[in-house]
This record gives sequence, structure tokens and C-alpha cells, in this order.
Amino acid sequence: MPKDSGIGASTKRREDLRFLTGAGNYTDDINIYGQAHVHFLRADVAHATINGIDLADAEKMPGVLRIFTGADFEPVGGLPCGWQVTDKHGEPMQEPKHPIIAHGKIRHVGEIVAAVVAESLAQARDAAEAIGLNLTELPAVVDMKTAVADGTTKVHDDLTSNLCYDWGFVEENKDAVDEAIKNAAHVTTLELVNNRLVANPMEPRVAVGEYSRSDDMHTLHTTSQNPHVIRLLMGAFVLGIPEHKLRVVAPDVGGGFGTKIFHYAEEAFCTFAAKAVNRPVKWTSTRSEAFMSDAHGRDHVTKIELAMDADNNFTAIRTETYANMGAYLSTFAPSVPTWLHGTLMAGNYKTPLIYVNVKAVFTNTVPVDAYRGAGRPEATFQLERVIDMAARERGVDPIALRRQNFVTEFPYATPVAVEYDTGDYEATMAKLEEIADMGGFAARRAESEKNGKLRGLGVNCYIEACGIAPSNLVGQLGARAGLYDAATVRVNATGSISVMVGAHSHGQGHETSFPQVISEMIGIPEDQIDIVHGDTSKIPFGMGTYGSRSLAVCGSAMVRAAEKVINKAKKIAAHLLEASDADIELKDGQFSVAGTDKSVAWGDVTLAAYVPHNYPLEDIEPGLEETAFYDPANFTYPAGAYACEVEVDPDTGKVTIERFSAADDFGNIINPMIVSGQVHGGIAQGIGQALLENCAYDENGQLLSASYMDYTMPRADDLPFYSVDHSCQTPCTHNPLGVKGCGEAGAIGSPPSVVNAVIDALQSGGKNVAHIDMPLTPSRVWNAMNNA
Repeated sequence: MPKDSGIGASTKRREDLRFLTGAGNYTDDINIYGQAHVHFLRADVAHATINGIDLADAEKMPGVLRIFTGADFEPVGGLPCGWQVTDKHGEPMQEPKHPIIAHGKIRHVGEIVAAVVAESLAQARDAAEAIGLNLTELPAVVDMKTAVADGTTKVHDDLTSNLCYDWGFVEENKDAVDEAIKNAAHVTTLELVNNRLVANPMEPRVAVGEYSRSDDMHTLHTTSQNPHVIRLLMGAFVLGIPEHKLRVVAPDVGGGFGTKIFHYAEEAFCTFAAKAVNRPVKWTSTRSEAFMSDAHGRDHVTKIELAMDADNNFTAIRTETYANMGAYLSTFAPSVPTWLHGTLMAGNYKTPLIYVNVKAVFTNTVPVDAYRGAGRPEATFQLERVIDMAARERGVDPIALRRQNFVTEFPYATPVAVEYDTGDYEATMAKLEEIADMGGFAARRAESEKNGKLRGLGVNCYIEACGIAPSNLVGQLGARAGLYDAATVRVNATGSISVMVGAHSHGQGHETSFPQVISEMIGIPEDQIDIVHGDTSKIPFGMGTYGSRSLAVCGSAMVRAAEKVINKAKKIAAHLLEASDADIELKDGQFSVAGTDKSVAWGDVTLAAYVPHNYPLEDIEPGLEETAFYDPANFTYPAGAYACEVEVDPDTGKVTIERFSAADDFGNIINPMIVSGQVHGGIAQGIGQALLENCAYDENGQLLSASYMDYTMPRADDLPFYSVDHSCQTPCTHNPLGVKGCGEAGAIGSPPSVVNAVIDALQSGGKNVAHIDMPLTPSRVWNAMNNA
């Protein structure tokens, strides 16, 4: 029978009640008495020298309180980068200053040039239109390869070139990899693009800054995935505010997908301006602003080579990637194409030699950073596309080729510096074949052919690294922050519990799944457990939510804190029961003495903790509250196998997804329903990348896809109903819950499955098409078919 509570139960999400009834409290819902509004004047050219800014007319406009320019921010720091990458020559990356407001030069369309604070938003907008700009437009650097090859136009004049870093990994492998490819029985080579994306969460970014002169206290309400990190970066490195004088609050947040991890200029501005004008200052992004100010994702151009011996065993992989950084380094941007990408190039396979080269490039475009999957989708797409191509070139079944090269013994140390602790890739592939009904594919293909359509089947295997860790290792790799997390378990006198967590929930369902863990450990109802997050004045210092880390890292901290609570409660129960605490057991909310019928209820023990009449205070201090920090020993490594079936209309090139199946190994599952929902959402985003989404710039650096009229988001009728399974479970060996991340898997495994399916459809229809770059729009597919 399915469980109805605790670990493993598909408990309905408690937070959905307030979301669905309009009772959520989002940042835009926050309005503070006396607040002013800011409108940002943004650059409409990609590259220009600022010769002058005329504020005279604008400052006279009704309601204007103050207009800020880059000159006002010269005394403060630029937006910091949280990860330093060292290149293959041992040199640190080039790291330009990232100003809050452009000063001296504009470097991308959408960059802030001036900020108008006024009594109303309409007045601020009107005044912004009256600002006079004297600019000298410069050539824009947009194409990455040109940016590196032609140094005549630089994004940053104070840098030696447009190359942020030239990274090699593992550099000691390079010669051996070159030799293995030179001597291989067969080498498959593929050049591909991982298209630039805009995250587009439902809620755009918002910032409300306020300042209290009475105690010199700053408060920022913001749409953030990690409020403590924003407090640290903005306070210490940008505005110079002591941490104890800065509170950051991230209330309900309507989705993030990575784009709300980072510290943005608008957050720093609203915090700074609130003190400068002595008024709360509010900004809510429009969707058009979001397209040209939110960090974008992906944007890689790659050449990958896969070498095999005569028996089709993988012998070496070599990749060269150009990764777009945009005009500035966003918070974690340098780590995405390097340590979050290069370390996953082994995939599910026992390839003995791998070398990854990444050239990170500055261009006159919006900064690029982590987007759902962050580096792992890019690695998986390269690898799974080249394996499919190799199978065709060698005339072997693509599933059989994968199976032949699977890692089968664990732990497994890859040649790219990570160790998979556990997994069973054969099991997930077998489960995929079952749920996808691969045995019936031939009949479905024949039926499609009768209807004049081409049907294709694409498969993909993936592995990802989640809960990035441990802190001492990532510190050596360039991280400028620890990657632990923390939780405080506070038991109230009547037995209910408040759990303060460093992780932030913005769609993941923490308020439901976290209580399931505590309920399982103690045996009290889940509705007696409350989760507190998102407010730096209430929660312990934690690193937020991204990289599928919440349960594996913060959940483990929560378990450790709960264990401390239980151990102390057992001592109190022992006094109440006149027994040794070593003999006390806790089950279903009752403490009992092993081997007897003597027991005391959880609520009686918690009351005694706060009313200590029955035990000596010199032995046990009052209260029942504990904090724990958890720094994981390793990543977690979820893995899986995905299958996609498509129909292609040979007359128009239109691709329709007919079936999609996903078999994932996420280790132990806390809430199966929430896990399935996470996978569903990830697959939708991956299909969006594969077929529809593309953030495009012209040669002048103008953003061509700056609205939903030009940037195609997937809709319900673009997607099938997925068949999702996560019954193949190999528990993680190094965290107390045995869990692995699940939030990004769908976005990692789906793009190559879709593209592989389309190529299979075209090949089966006699079209000699080897590859089509994403998104596979009807025009691209039609052109590929007709130019084959």
C-alpha cells in the first residue's frame, strides 16, 4: 500500500493552497508606506562611449526625487563574480569590473545608463524619456570566434583581449587523448551549437529597498534563490554594509530556473537609493526588461570527437568549446562551462581518456550564467549526439552501443576528476525500454508512414552532478563561497516544530517534503511542522537553492539538527522514565524504555524541556533547539535514460512529439509526486530548447528575440503527456537520506533525445541528414531535408 505520510508518501503540496487561491506573498505584493519608484533608462545600443548625460530637463519633471548615473556609484564596488577560473597556463581569468550603472561605456543592450527615482512609476518613466544621452556608437562584438580571432574591437578596453580564459581539463591528459584519437579505428566528429536561452520564470525580478535611520538598518526584499549569498555579496563587496546591518528577504518566488541565483545591479541600486533618498524604493521588472537584463543561459559552440577501437569501445573524447560570457561576468558564470561541464564529459560511459578545452569569451550581449542544469545539459547534449552519430556511422544499434560502454562497477573514478559513488545504468535503460514500449515502435512507425509522416525514435542517457561539494574542494577550484548548508530545528513547548532552513523554495515544494523527513524521524504529524526560509534575520547562514542541492545538502543539515534534538529529548525522557538514555527508543511520537511497556509521549517530553521540574538542570539545560551545518563529501549523481518519439511532416518540416518516456535514478525518494512534477517541468524546458526557444542577436548586438512575439515558449499543445518512472533507485552513499538531486534532470536528458529522434526520422525517410542545430524549427528541418 502507498504511504500516506512521511518519507515515500505522495503528500499533496501544502503551499499550493495559498498559490492557487491568490494568497501568496510575492515581492511585488510588498508595498511600504512612503515608497518611491525607480525606472531604469537602459541602453538601446550594444556598444558605445558615453560622452555625456544631460539631466537638466529630467530633474525638473514632476515627482522626480533624484536621478542617478554611473558617477554616483564610483565610490562603491562593482558586482562581484563568485568563482575564479584559472586557465590552462596557470593564469587567473580576466575579470573586468561590472558596474551597477554604466560609467564611461555601454557594453550591451539593456545595460542601465541612468535611474530615475520618483513619487510614481509613471513619473519616473516620463522623466527618463527627458534624459539626453551623448553617445559615440562603437562596433559590436557578437560572434565568439570572431571576438577571439579579431582583437581590434574589445568589449573591455582595460583587458588584453576578449578572451576571459582558455581552460584545459584534464591538461595532463591532452597528449594521450591526441594520440588515442590519432590511432583510433574510428573517430566521429560533430560540430554543434547549444543555443542561448532566456529563463522566463513566471514572476519577473523585483527589488524593494528600505532604510531605517534610527538603527542604520538596510532591508532588501527581492526575488532571490539564495538571500544569504545576496546579503554577503551586496553588503561586503558592493555597498560596504556590515552584514548585521543588512537584512535580505526573499518571500514567495515564482520560479527561478537559475536566473534568480545571481546578484543583480537592480538589487544593489534599490538598497543604495533607499538610503540616498530616505524613502523605500521599489522596482518591478517588465517582461521586456527581463529579456535584456536577466542572465541568459547556455550559448556554447562546440566541436566534439569520439574515438573508438575496432570493437566499438570508446577510447577517447576531445572537445573544444567557445562559451559566451556576455559583456560581464555574472555571479557564477565562469564555473558553468568549466567545472559544471567538463567534469561531466564522461557521462555514463567508461571512456579512459578525456580532454576538454573551453574558451570563455566576452561579447556585447547580456551576461550568461547558470540555467536549469548549468553545464550538465551542455555536456550531455554533446556526448549523446556524437554517440548517436557514431552508432549510425558504425552501423550498430544506438542502445547497444551505449550499453556496451556503460560504467558497471561502482564507485567509479572518471578521467575528469569526479567519482560516481553508485548507479545502475543498465537498470534505467531496461526500465526505459519497458515504459517506452520500444517493441511496438516498428508498428507505430509503419502507421505514421501510412499517414505520410516520418517517425523517429531517439534515446539518451545522462548523468549529472548535484549538490556541488565539498567546500574545501570547490574552494581549490576557484569558488569564492562555501557550498554547505544549514538548518535549525526549534521544538516548541507543546511539541510542534519550526525548522529554519538555508535552502530557498521557489517551486520545489520544500514546505511539503521537508516536514515529511522530520515527521518520519520523530513520528508526529506533518502539519505540526513548519518550514521557515527566505529571511536572513530568521534563518541560519545557508547557500540557497540551485544545482538540485536542497534535500541532499540542506535536507542533510536538517536531519543532523533533528538527530541532535532527538538525542537531547531522549535524555529528558530517560529522567522522566527513570531509565538510562541508552535504553530510550523513539517511535511514532512515543519515547519508550526498550523491553518494557514504560513510555512517555513526545509532547510531554518537549513540555518538560521548557518546564524542567523533573530533571536536574546541571545535567541538561532547558530548551529544545539545535542547529547543524552540513558540508557534503561528494556530489550526488542522479542518472537516467530518456526516449522520445516524433513525427516529422516532410512537406513542412514540422516536428510533433508523440511520446516521451523518462526512467530516472534519484536514489531514495521523499515525495514521488513532487519528483514526478520536477521531471515533467524539466522535460518541458528541454523540449522548449530543442524545438522552439532561441535567444538571437544581430551583428549590431541588437536583441532580436526580446518578447514573446519573437521568443517561442513551449505551450501545452507542444507537449505530450510523459511516461515518467523513478523506481530504479541506487541510494546515495554519503548523505544521511540517500537522496540525489531531481530538479534539473528533465532539462538535461530531453534535448538530445528530441534531436536524436528527429535525425532518426529523417534518416529512416531516406534523408541523409547528420545533424541540425537547436532549435529544430520547421524551417531548419525543411531546409535540412531539402539540402541533404
